[in-house]
Formats: sequence, C-alpha cells, structure tokens
Amino acid sequence: MPVSDLINVSQWWSIIFIIGIVFLPLTNLIFSSFFDKGYIFAKIIGTAAISYVIFVLGFLKILPFTEISIALVSLVFLIINIVLISKYPNLLIFLKRSWKIFFFEEILFLGILFFWSFIHAHAPDIHGLEKYMDFGFINSILRADYFPPQDMWLTPFPINYYYFGHLVTAVLTKLSLLPSAITFNLMLSTISAISFVSAFSISANLLKNFKFQISNIKLIIAGLLTAFILNFAGNLHTVYLFFTPYLNENPVPFWNLTFSPQTFPNSYWYPNATRFIHNTIHEFPIYSSVVSDLHGHFLDLPFVLLAIAVLLSLVLKLQITNHKSQINLNAQNSKHFGFGNLNLFGAWNFEFRILLLAFLLAIMYMTNAWDGLIYFALSFFIVSYIILRSNINLQGIQNSKFRIQNYISKFKITIPTLIINILVLGTGFIALTIPFNLNFKPFASGIGVLCAPKFLTDIGHFGPFIFEPNHCQRSPLWQLFILYGFFYFWVVSLIFFMFKLKSQNSNRKTTTQSSKYFGFIRNLKFEIRNSILPFDVFVVILILFSTLLIILPEFIYVKDIYPAHYRANTMFKLVYQSFVMLSLSSGYIIIRLFLNLKSLTINHYWKLGYWVIGLLGLLAVFLYPYFAIKSYFGDLKIYSGLNGTKYLKNLYPNDYEAILWINKNIKGQPVILEAQGDSYTDFARISTNTGLPTVLGWTVHEWLWRGTYDIPSPRIADVQKLYESNDIEETKNLLKKYKAEYVFIGDLEKQKYLKLDKEKFQSLGKTIYQNGQTKIYKIN
Repeated sequence: MPVSDLINVSQWWSIIFIIGIVFLPLTNLIFSSFFDKGYIFAKIIGTAAISYVIFVLGFLKILPFTEISIALVSLVFLIINIVLISKYPNLLIFLKRSWKIFFFEEILFLGILFFWSFIHAHAPDIHGLEKYMDFGFINSILRADYFPPQDMWLTPFPINYYYFGHLVTAVLTKLSLLPSAITFNLMLSTISAISFVSAFSISANLLKNFKFQISNIKLIIAGLLTAFILNFAGNLHTVYLFFTPYLNENPVPFWNLTFSPQTFPNSYWYPNATRFIHNTIHEFPIYSSVVSDLHGHFLDLPFVLLAIAVLLSLVLKLQITNHKSQINLNAQNSKHFGFGNLNLFGAWNFEFRILLLAFLLAIMYMTNAWDGLIYFALSFFIVSYIILRSNINLQGIQNSKFRIQNYISKFKITIPTLIINILVLGTGFIALTIPFNLNFKPFASGIGVLCAPKFLTDIGHFGPFIFEPNHCQRSPLWQLFILYGFFYFWVVSLIFFMFKLKSQNSNRKTTTQSSKYFGFIRNLKFEIRNSILPFDVFVVILILFSTLLIILPEFIYVKDIYPAHYRANTMFKLVYQSFVMLSLSSGYIIIRLFLNLKSLTINHYWKLGYWVIGLLGLLAVFLYPYFAIKSYFGDLKIYSGLNGTKYLKNLYPNDYEAILWINKNIKGQPVILEAQGDSYTDFARISTNTGLPTVLGWTVHEWLWRGTYDIPSPRIADVQKLYESNDIEETKNLLKKYKAEYVFIGDLEKQKYLKLDKEKFQSLGKTIYQNGQTKIYKIN
C-alpha cells in the first residue's frame, strides 16, 4: 500500500478512534456487565449519536450541515462524557483497568480496516450494481445545508429512501477532510472491521459470563471464531466446487451432478450462492463486503450488532431471586467500584436501555427500514423474556410441586410492567423517526400472500393483504439445507446438549458390538437440564427468531414493482438478518459444546464423527471468501488505490475532468441537466459524482422509490425535448419548469440524443467549461 493510501486510512481511522474514546465513559456505563466494557461499541454509539443530532438540527434548520456544526455537536458530547468522569472519578479507574482488552480490540479493528482497505484498493471503482445510487446519496448529502437531502435524480424531490447510513458516511467524510471518492471505500472497510470486532465482543461476552474462569486464550478463540463466521463465512453452496457446474439460472441438487474433484474448482461463480433459490436474493455479509455496494443493509450492520449487544447486556444483568423477583438493575461489581449510587446503574438503568434501544431501532429504520421492524420484534421477545423471568421463577418448571395458579398470578402482575416498557420502546422509536418520516413516503403497496386459494385471488385485496394468481413460489427443502444447513447442524447440537441424553438401559450388559455402539439410540430419553442459563435462552431466542425470518418468505412477501421477482426483496431483507443472528448463535454453540465435551454422555466414536462433520462444515463455508475475493478483485494483481472515481478517467476522460471542475467550482445544489438513462448504466454519472440534482437519473430506481411510474416517466420526454427541440421557447420553459441552471453535454448526451441542438444553449446562456467536446452551459 503506497504512502498516500496509508495516510488516508490512518486519517480516517484517527477520526473513528477519537469518537470512540470520547464516548467510552458513556459506553462503559451501558455495557458495565461486559468484560470489555463495550469498547468497540463506543465507536458505533458515537457516530450514531453525532449523526442523529446533526440530522435533527439540520431538519429543524437550526444548524447547517458543515464541519463546524459537526465539531460543535461533538464538543457537546465530549463535555457530557467528561462530566461523567468528573462526577464519578472511579469510572476513570475502571477504564484504566481495562486497557489491555481495549488495546487488543483496537488493534483488531485497525488490522481488519487495513486488510479490507488493501483489498478494496484492487477494485475501487464506484461503478456497477448499486454504487451509483449510494455514491449519489452521499454526494447529495455532502452538498446539503439542511435536511432532508435532495434526490439527485429527481429534482426538486427529497430522497425517498433510507439514507441515514449514507448521512453517517457523509458526517465522517466531513470530519476526516477526505474526498468522498476515497471515503466511499474506507466506509466499506470500516463496516467490515467494526462488524468483525463487534461480533468478537458479543461472542466473547457470552462465553465469559457462561464460564467466568475461562482462559483469555479460549475467550479470544471463541470471539474470533464467531467474528469469522459472521463476516467471512458463506454457505454450503461451496459443495458445488467438487461437481460439474450447473447453469446459473437452473440449479440442481449436487447429487445429480457428476462428482469431479479433479477439476476443482470448476469455474465456481460466487454470486450463485446468493441467487440459488429461483427468482430470490439471499445475501450475507461477506458477499456485501466483496461486491462493495454501500447499501442500507450493509451500512446498518454495525447498528444491528450494537442493538443485539444492548439486548445481551440486559440479559446479562438478569438475576433471579428467591423472593418476589425483580429485575436486578445493579452492575455485578458496582459496590466494589463505587457505582452503587450512579443513576445509570440504579432504578433507571433498565428504562435507559429501553430508550437506547428505541434510539437504535430508529437509526436502523432510517438506515434500512426492514431492520428497524425486525429488531423491534426481536426486542419485544427478549424484553418480554427478561421481565417475565425476573418476576416468575422459571426454575419451578422443573419442580414437581409446581403450582400453575401461582405462575398465572405472577404473570398477571407482570403484564402491566411489560406493556409499559413495550409502549416506551414503541413510542420512542416512532418519535425519533418523525424527522425522517415527515418526508418519507413508503413505496410498498401491500403484503402479498403466496399460494392464495382461488376465492381469495378473485377478491384481490383485503386490507393490507394482496392475493395474486400464479404467485406460488416456494423454496425446495434441499435448497434451504444448502443455504442454512451449516447453522442448523449446530442448532440441533444445542438441542441435544440442553437435554441430557440418557439411555434407559444404561446398566444392562450388551452382548453384541452393535448394541454397544448403537443401542443408546434406541433408548434415548430426554431429561431437561437442571438449569437453563439466561444467555442460553438469549441464543435460543435468536435461533427461533432467525428461523421465523427464513420461513416468512415462504408464505408472504411485500409487494414492490418487480413482477417475476416478487419474493426477492422480502427474502433478501429477512434472511440477511437471519444469517447475522445464526452466525452469532453458531459461534456460541460451537465453543459452548467444546467446553462441555465431558458432560455429553455419547460414545467416543460418535463424538469424533460429530466433530469431523462440524469441521467439514466450517471448511465449506470458509472456502467462499477465497473464491469471492479472488474473482471480484482480479486475483489481487493490480493495485489501483482507494479513489473510486478514477475509472472515469479511462472511460470518459473529458467528463471526468468536468466532474472535478464542477466539484471545485459549483457550490450548493443548483440543478444540472444531463442525459437520462436506464438503471445500472453509466447514465446519471454527473449527478452521481457531484451530488447536483438533475431532472431525471435512473428511471427504474425512481419508479421504485416513488412507488409509481407516473412520476418519473413524463420526464423522459422532457429531457429529450430539452436536448433535441429546436423550439427555443419550449426549451426555455422546460428549463424554468425544472429550475435547471446548468446544462451538461458530454459523451453520453451526444450518444443518446442524436438530434442534439447545442447552439440553443449558447443563446440561452454561456459556456462556462469546455474540454474537447465536453461542455457545461450556465443558463441565464
């Protein structure tokens, strides 16, 4: 990596590091039950808090979106955290005692950041897939004075999509003083790095609280294993590496193909693992890291992991008492460190975390709306479990003297507390999203029901539900096994572990070798363990909820504009989060089982076979990043640097120079006219790379965002008239209609509008930039 890129990465890292240090005192209070005090989550909380306050101040027109405003908001948060330290001096002692784990996690974060920055520098182009959309959002936000930001592809409308993650990127871009062409790739690397260390922290804290005497080495291994599963694992689709390839659009069971390990890897095409089920999408984090789209689902990953960590912190605080049980809201070591009177550790602690969850749900909703709703539901289940368990002694389930009426009585007493907390969570979530929702119009048109009977399809609609004929796509079980079999192997293992395996005839003497090795299978008896730990239940809830997310697209879908791929977006949004939760669960289960080998009353050979299968599964999912990275980044042969716009210099050299000129000389967000074109093409390159709004960019994207083709479609003809009409008056009226101040004429304009009339723009304004055949006109 050249010195210039080393400096860029270091400059970017230093901003994130400082934000993390500033918010460490507050984070320590939130994650007091974590052995690492939530060190990595300070970076996420800090960027979220600063960005949200900037967003609200900009929405209210109180402060413009500038570097000075961001610095002022950051200063306020610095003062708040200094006050925490000054008011509770033992907090500083507490932080000093944890410096070793802080140092380790920071080095881990920095290492992954540099690793992915190096990888992305081999294919940095902000070009292809959804990159134009994402880059356009960031550049439009960077040019905005106030919010909501303008839609760069449909002036004068605001962005009607989930853009908060792009706003966070813009905030960090302004703080780092680096150009967005570089920070786009640095943000991709940051998400991968921060998600890796976040998964490490969640897993390590689960295991640390499960077994307090666990060695640091085992703790590190446990955390790293989970981090690698979440951030680098694929699925069992890599089994096709050892068979003759199938046609991309027609997957078949691998056992119907010819086994040919001698031709490994058989031209394996890594995207097939994310498009395996017909007309659907089922991506996962390593695929997102590789294809380099700075899209909402990937931008939201750190916030998702933070929310899961907060839920885990609530579970770790949970204690069951022998008297009338209550939620124990004190930190495990609060007396020792003198925090007994600290408000965040007192009676308000639980409510504070509920409010924090509401804040995170709002952030997730504005970044990737599905995630806000998904994790609201998950929060409901986990918070309900915590409140119910704190008031009802679940140990009684295993007691023969259990009296159901006592539990019903306690359950009734608990319900008001549960309702109040859920109302606080929901009200906070709704209130915090108001600045976003006031300018956002949902574009989903209903909930489709798969395989609806004819009498319902004849009705068509009922409330929010849609019944469409010939909409009966279902996923074959064998394909679901390929996608999720690795995870559910460990899930089944957890079930066997949580229920002791006992042989009814264990004292009987066996007379045959067969009965010696296999007799226990015929005599299995499940006996519930004497105690189920709260974090076991936490993992079980994650598993059950993940399973629900996988099942839902088999019955319903959210209606969008894509007729053949009607299940695609619904499945994509749901199973992406399922993958996250199953990854965290699997990492925990693997280490949990490994640490309890002796308690499993299974024959030695069965144990050996079990672990061989498990290790083969790990090998299979970890093969995926090798082929994905190698394919997308061209075997890492050509290092191109972190600037993602230099590809334009080769494709459209004159346009590239014009874009640089615009970004240097045109301030604010005046409207610029450029050629309109289809999605996933090079059209809209000017608005994308400058953040200036245009009349119409990618048409299909606008169709999706607006929920109707009627809004963008008339502009197609208007743009054509603007470029080709010989009628000066008509052109002038259209320019006035869209308030276009600049007209761009470059390679694609001349290519698309064969009757292009350049001279009329000279009469309507003046040429302010020219480089070869590329011109920019300023309209009078």
